[in-house]
Amino acid sequence: MIPPKPTARPDKVSLWRYLRLFRADILSAQPARLYHAWMAEFRTPFFRSYLVNDPALIARILTERPDDFPKSMRIAEGLRPLLGNSVFVTNGEVWKRQRRIIDPAFEGGRLRDTYPAILAAARAAVTRMPTGPTEIEEPLSHTAADVIFRTLFSIPIENATARQVFHEFKTYQRTQPILNLAAFLPLPRWVPRFHRPATKRAAGKIRQLITTLTQVRAADIAAGHAPDDLATKIMTTADPLTGQRFQTEEMVDQVAIFFLAGHETSASALSWALYLLATHPEAQAKVAAEAAQFCERPDFSMLARLRFTRDCFRETLRLYPPVPMMVRQNTAPEDFRGRPVKPGAQIVLSPWHLHRHDRFWPAPDAFDPDRWHTAENRSHARDAYLPFSAGPRVCTGAGFAMLEGTLLLALLTQAFTFEPIPDRIPIPVAHLTVRAKDGIWLKITKR
Repeated sequence: MIPPKPTARPDKVSLWRYLRLFRADILSAQPARLYHAWMAEFRTPFFRSYLVNDPALIARILTERPDDFPKSMRIAEGLRPLLGNSVFVTNGEVWKRQRRIIDPAFEGGRLRDTYPAILAAARAAVTRMPTGPTEIEEPLSHTAADVIFRTLFSIPIENATARQVFHEFKTYQRTQPILNLAAFLPLPRWVPRFHRPATKRAAGKIRQLITTLTQVRAADIAAGHAPDDLATKIMTTADPLTGQRFQTEEMVDQVAIFFLAGHETSASALSWALYLLATHPEAQAKVAAEAAQFCERPDFSMLARLRFTRDCFRETLRLYPPVPMMVRQNTAPEDFRGRPVKPGAQIVLSPWHLHRHDRFWPAPDAFDPDRWHTAENRSHARDAYLPFSAGPRVCTGAGFAMLEGTLLLALLTQAFTFEPIPDRIPIPVAHLTVRAKDGIWLKITKR
């Protein structure tokens, strides 16, 4: 069975029609030729954008000269009420300082250190998982949030503050479009960004709750009895160049993006992974058998045995990358495939199109976990696979995401059988991440 994807728009539509489609769902707003083209140009009255699928150009932008292609502030404007000045939206020296403080928390043996918390969240997910016809994005969002709180602040989602953050984040998701109007208009900094009142209220409540958690942790650190989790590691790490640490407001910015990136993206990937296993029962049976062996002794050292499960999760990230597009901006004149590109253009890197590009991937729309063991596809993984970006701005939590996704997929499949519901085929749309238009419904049965 070929997994579903959005219907592409016609090649030519009016600017007004394109803007409406883009604001509603950036995936169905794109023409089908982008699954084959090396590059495409789009013009608006205010700027030009270039969608790039050429591996040489992607390498130039992300790995060879990343300082010349900072993140586009047009996209960041829509997320500012929640993320403030977090590492997700900053550029230049500010971003480099933030990464020097954050990265040590995710290096070395931290995966092993956080594994017990992730395993506890996975076991709690098995306990909570409903049976019968179920919309699975909701319980998996709950689970992904639980992982974040356990690894970041050593509290389960049942904690009152954690529960409130999760509740407010659901409100934020429902009210926040992927693009703010500022993404298309050349507005000066002092002009209001037209954020919806409900979006601003939810973002304000989330930041207030995170501020409380951060202040309590700062007091615990000062008193000498803080747990050795990610929040403590980040808050006690000084920038090796300046000796500065994050102050409360900047730590709140970082926690907000950890929650957005770690919770929203994981929930998206896990939901699609279970749908793909439900529609491919032979793969599901292999995952269940592999997981049954692992669960006999679920130690960190045994994770390497979940090889097929990891390949299933990796293939899910190819077909349904949680972050479907990334936008950069060039600071100097460029030449893209013989075409001059003036400074200030919007450079779109699209994992969604790159991962299904027919010049790279055999049967690009098919779910095939075994493809990761061929030499051809290993080469494509280097050139055309960007679920966590690449270069200096690669997601600092990529290793955590792979561990979490593989472990949760194993434990849930070992405990339950997942089957598709024929009249509820999910259609992917891009909100904050790639989600299903009307949710992902599966029939869940205990094994």
